[in-house]
Amino acid sequence: MNTGRLYFAAFLWGFFFWMVGCSQPSVQEEDLTRWVDPFIGTGGHGHTYPGAVLPFGGVQLSPDNGRSGWDWCSGYHITDSVIAGFSHLHLSGTGIGDLCDILVLPAQGPFDDDTTEEGQNFMRPHWSLFSHATEHAEPGYYSVFLEKPGVLAELTVTERAGFHRYTFQKKGEPAVVFDLGFHINWDHPTETSIRVDSTGLVTGWRFSRGWARDQRVFFAARFSRPFRRFVPVKDGRKTEGDSISGQNVQGIFFFGDSNVPLLLKVGISSADVAGAVASMEEIPDWDFDAVRRKAHDIWQKELSRIRVETEDTSLKKIFYTSLYHTLLSPFLYSDPNGNYKGADDRIHNSGNHRRYTVYSLWDTYRAEHPLLTLIEQDKLPDILASMMDFYKEYGLLPVWALTGNETNTMVGYHAVPVLADAYAKGLLPLDPEEVFEAMKKSSMTDLKGLKWVKEKGYIPADKERHSVSKGLEYAIDDWCIADMARRLGKKEDEAYYRRRAAYYRNYFDPSTRFMRGRMSDGSWRTPFDPRYSSHESFDYTEGNAWQYTWLVPHDVEGLIRLMGGREAFIAKLDSLFSLNEPVTGEQASPDISGLIGQYAHGNEPSHHIAYMYVYAGAPWKTQERVDTILRSLYFADPNGLSGNEDCGQMSAWFVLSSIGFYQENPADGNYVLGRPLFDKVVITTGKGNTFTVLVGNNSPRNKYIKSVKLNGTTLARTYLTFQEIDQGGVLEVEMSPVPVKSWGSDPSWAPPSMTPLSEEKEQ
Repeated sequence: MNTGRLYFAAFLWGFFFWMVGCSQPSVQEEDLTRWVDPFIGTGGHGHTYPGAVLPFGGVQLSPDNGRSGWDWCSGYHITDSVIAGFSHLHLSGTGIGDLCDILVLPAQGPFDDDTTEEGQNFMRPHWSLFSHATEHAEPGYYSVFLEKPGVLAELTVTERAGFHRYTFQKKGEPAVVFDLGFHINWDHPTETSIRVDSTGLVTGWRFSRGWARDQRVFFAARFSRPFRRFVPVKDGRKTEGDSISGQNVQGIFFFGDSNVPLLLKVGISSADVAGAVASMEEIPDWDFDAVRRKAHDIWQKELSRIRVETEDTSLKKIFYTSLYHTLLSPFLYSDPNGNYKGADDRIHNSGNHRRYTVYSLWDTYRAEHPLLTLIEQDKLPDILASMMDFYKEYGLLPVWALTGNETNTMVGYHAVPVLADAYAKGLLPLDPEEVFEAMKKSSMTDLKGLKWVKEKGYIPADKERHSVSKGLEYAIDDWCIADMARRLGKKEDEAYYRRRAAYYRNYFDPSTRFMRGRMSDGSWRTPFDPRYSSHESFDYTEGNAWQYTWLVPHDVEGLIRLMGGREAFIAKLDSLFSLNEPVTGEQASPDISGLIGQYAHGNEPSHHIAYMYVYAGAPWKTQERVDTILRSLYFADPNGLSGNEDCGQMSAWFVLSSIGFYQENPADGNYVLGRPLFDKVVITTGKGNTFTVLVGNNSPRNKYIKSVKLNGTTLARTYLTFQEIDQGGVLEVEMSPVPVKSWGSDPSWAPPSMTPLSEEKEQ
């Protein structure tokens, strides 16, 4: 016997079983999708939708109630009891209604010939009541029982296609309706079409005008079994043929009675029918459960980028639902062929990257994008490249870009901080010179008061509405341009934009210590009430002087000096949170919500304010305020948001703040320490490293930081850099039941406040 061979064989078998054993996880991975509740935010003014969607997916297949109104901007509100159908495009948490395109409704006849309500709601008699008790939603899947037709409707998705499964439970002639005339709020169809070919392929398009002035959606659909007949409908009247076109068309597909579920797959494209067919083919067969499982697995992978440990299951549900919401926008826009409708109304090909749309930048530049730089670096190049695509098509960087359109909603040119932040963090895979020129071009127009910024150093309140808000937002963006100029060695540009970044001081009235509207002659607007708000006019965008006085995240130290020093600054901040007086004004903005005193967490301009105490040497007050906001303004129920979700920003604030830090300046890469909620957090960064936050002596009562260590070394400063998080490490935070006022109180420990020419006198 060759004992050497025997021993070698034994070694190989032993090594094989050792490898098999190592490949099996010792503990089954926790299913994080079970902590996501897509119904959070569908009540109140959250404006979210509960339907099926993938991370940054180009199809959002969700139910529509068929009602117009501010609280139906997403198409759905938890207080409703009617479903008009399931459409394939939705906005998450915005304040203006659009999309809800390509509505599909399972129904049963008979369908009469009468036009109802001027032909706009031919299908309304077939809308169905439903009970929330029969609804179920999870990442990538939604189901509900429609009472009128007796149908269990189930929805799942791929990136660009929706997959429907309808189980009819009543006797009768089942039908499925494509309603291209369906619309809510600002949206109205301008041209719609449906065509059926000999193979049963259904194609068509829906062009519309609304918030997006020229929206185009092509679709392709196929059923799992042949339909008996197709009935085209135009302006509420049934016609004949295999195609129908007009401003308001529907197509009714009738099927034989069967106990077998009916499946439908629908692909979309903004470019053409061929792209929609390619999108539909993302679903290769009729295995609905396999597509649902794949959607689950994709969401599990995304949610696993941040793992939290806590015994508070409610907080865990809020956290993972918040993380889920941050991963819905921007969403995929180019079809599988790479084609899309551009901002110049032409068809473009995205080439070697994927084109994204829905950039709610006035909201998301504050926390959503700084979060994505930590955990979504693989998608970031395409998200940033899409901004530059828009610039090349439109001539300016996006302000609020929606499906190949510039809505020009809100103020500022906030693609700038997103691009500048990525460049500062080494995450901009684009030509920085070209990006810089795009920034300059957006900042040098005469639009929205910029003419006055260039000429006078402030926007006169008698020349431009929302003058204070616009001026303060422009100053933030201009600081970002100055910082990028500094990094590129452009000294002349740096000096120019540093001056503009300091113009925020031209709105500060030292006699009242508020940011105020200033007239053309330099005088202050009178009368003045810092609590006054008017939604469509006056000097502040969705806010008042109490909220906007703090909108200087790029130069907190400069604002502290304007206020008269640290003690005066802290006292004024305390007043903001404690003032027990209401917002005034008959036309006050409904967006002023989530109030703690005059602090309005329900709207984005307030989101950085609680962290300003850190700059003034009172981080314990930041910890106290952040704890209050986290615990009192986020809930694990449909009314769980204090304001519009706004494409991830409201949730991104919770995600970052509950972990224990927040990026005050949107483009300097410094994350200010706050109040960590969880006992342990493990972040898998974009580079695949892990950054762990360990919180000792943690409890609801122990909300104050006692000490901090970074990688075993005591940390005196009150912030982390992006690089420290991105490269991985361990942050140890020890908590205390009482304020530890010595920690972080020294001015040298505060985050950098890159004061732009603070010695320069007010113009």
